[in-house]
Amino acid sequence: MQKKYFALILAIIMLISCFTGCANNNDDTVVTTQTTTAKEKDNSSFKLSFTQADSLDPFKATTQNNQVLASLVFESLFDLDENYEPIANIATGYAFIDSKTLKVDINQQIRFSDGSELDLEDVIFSINAAKKSAAYGSSLDSIGNVEADGNSVIIKLNYANPNAVNLLTFPITSIKDNEDGFPVGNGRYKYQNNNGKITLVVNGEDFDPYINTITLVNIASSDSIDNAVNIGNISYAFRDMSIDASKRMSCSKKAVDMNNLVYIGVNSKYGITSNNQIRQAISLAVNRNTLVESAYSGYAQPALSVFNPNFKMTENISIFSENEDLSAARQAINQSGYESDKLTLSILVDKNENKNAAANLIKTQLESVGFSVKVESVNYKEYARRIGKAEFDLYIGEVKLASDMCLYPFLDSKGGVSYGIDHKKLNCDNLYIRYLNGSVELEKFILSFYNEMPYIPLLYKKGMICYSKAMNGDMQGYYNNFFSNIDSWNFNS
Repeated sequence: MQKKYFALILAIIMLISCFTGCANNNDDTVVTTQTTTAKEKDNSSFKLSFTQADSLDPFKATTQNNQVLASLVFESLFDLDENYEPIANIATGYAFIDSKTLKVDINQQIRFSDGSELDLEDVIFSINAAKKSAAYGSSLDSIGNVEADGNSVIIKLNYANPNAVNLLTFPITSIKDNEDGFPVGNGRYKYQNNNGKITLVVNGEDFDPYINTITLVNIASSDSIDNAVNIGNISYAFRDMSIDASKRMSCSKKAVDMNNLVYIGVNSKYGITSNNQIRQAISLAVNRNTLVESAYSGYAQPALSVFNPNFKMTENISIFSENEDLSAARQAINQSGYESDKLTLSILVDKNENKNAAANLIKTQLESVGFSVKVESVNYKEYARRIGKAEFDLYIGEVKLASDMCLYPFLDSKGGVSYGIDHKKLNCDNLYIRYLNGSVELEKFILSFYNEMPYIPLLYKKGMICYSKAMNGDMQGYYNNFFSNIDSWNFNS
């Protein structure tokens, strides 16, 4: 009996030992493995257009083709998000020493694609080159002298500009080209001579896209680029919609916000448009939504303030309506003192398709409140001559504003689009200077602008990124960073 009892105990002990052994085996010896699939690299599918006759140096390039490539090869001191807020890139931060002095701290641990270290000399060189360039120079009027200071650069401003940091989005390049004569940056890709053909190849180990090599195809004309994307000869292009290509593009496409303001220029020196109530009536009678949808095929957004509606500083400030207010327009006409038989206007416009469509829509809208309106569509040379001589009542204009939202092109008597504005009678231009100096609130300037209405903002145009239907991925991109998430783009089925 004892033997049977002992045998039973022994069997139980062995059984327990067996389970214990299995438990230990799970804890100590079984290895859980995860399978990671490496990205399938693409070295031939992705193609971009470039202009072979133009420079690849971002400060010498004059074509949109080659300027667009710059955002792949070069990084900037700052990037801007979609609300025009600066994000440090090569810079690590900034501070205003005073209203005319900006200090920018530089990350000097960065290396260019040729292995050389980025230093302050490269930054100063790039700032001065950008000021002289066709692509960036017109927006950098406020940038003056630049000098090194420890790990920072000190930028003297030509006038007070609280948003000056928004201008520092141009490429930073090495002073020296590489051995093949290509300009050198620290961007996601770098230029390479591939058996006599120019390609872009991945720069550095930290950037891991599907698209490892980008082929550059020499296509210069706008129409040829559009056709090449449609049929798949190139994979991607940015169009600024200077010519409305949206209707003829059969590829995939997406709108991109820009800072191109379309406006009504007003002759405030002569005629009935010298009356500020008439100018307000014109603005009130315009349906900006209709202009966006009908004249610009949806590739625009209504101007609700003096500044771009995406500009975070003024996101809650609206002085214009998206739709017309006919009752308020008629009331402003009555307050102007003009009789109905004196409400005669002409709208000057060049032969641009979108602007002509906008002019004819505005004509109809103004006539609904009692104006008699004639649209004068002329060639660009005559258009430029007439606005330069202030031979107009109204004209349809377009200007690319700088990313700091500077309004000096209108509000300075020597500004590039100050045609017809009577600066001697304005007060809002002085208030604008005081706003920049920090001596008055922004709202005070905006209210004065509305009362005086030296010009009438209508809408901000959008550009278009268009790409091959063979491509996959959430194609994100915005102005000055057209390839923001290119690491996720691919041609996988």
